Amino acid sequence: MNVIELENVKKDYPLGATTVHALRGVSLAIKEGDFISIVGPSGSGKTTLLNIIGCIDNATEGSVKIHGKEVTTHSDRRLTDLRLHTIGFIFQTFNLIPVLSARENVEFPLLLMKKENLTNKEIRRRAEKLLEEVGLKEQMSQKPFELSGGQRQRVAIARALVTKPAIVLADEPTANLDSETGEMILKQMKELNLLEKTTFVFSTHDPDILKYANGVLKIKDGLMAS
Repeated sequence: MNVIELENVKKDYPLGATTVHALRGVSLAIKEGDFISIVGPSGSGKTTLLNIIGCIDNATEGSVKIHGKEVTTHSDRRLTDLRLHTIGFIFQTFNLIPVLSARENVEFPLLLMKKENLTNKEIRRRAEKLLEEVGLKEQMSQKPFELSGGQRQRVAIARALVTKPAIVLADEPTANLDSETGEMILKQMKELNLLEKTTFVFSTHDPDILKYANGVLKIKDGLMAS
């Protein structure tokens, strides 16, 4: 079953008097349980592609389907629900809430998911478990400005996984991690991929991610390359 399908997706950005063609007609299909790496040089369209798949940005043209449903016609509310309940994000820039502690940042998506009916104790336990698994047991009460770049990245990874999403999108998830921590995180993600059939899609330059991937998509100048 395909969980992600794109057909002839284009994305244009106006830049003054010119137009930047970030995606020029991308088509792809990703199956449930895939562990996919998107590779390509800087400026090739990797981040734009992830943003389109994750419904953070809208395609200028083309079809985008998640679990077989066209999302380009969804309302903002439906897109918000889709991002909250179905898709986990690991941003290269972390996007942590500065006034919240590491634990509170990880708890935050669960607090938004009111229909899950989790108690505050259950939410706290799940957040703490994930933070322990990414090696931040001693930093749970610290705020983002008190953490190193690698530690903030690990908080962002824990936050992406805490809702147990069907799809995880990651923009250079190991870029701010040392090799040992990066390897640990990748093993954890691969285990989740195998056990829960969680679909992972990464943009990366990291060869260590490629060895875990069961598929590699190459992009260049906004087009899929062979």
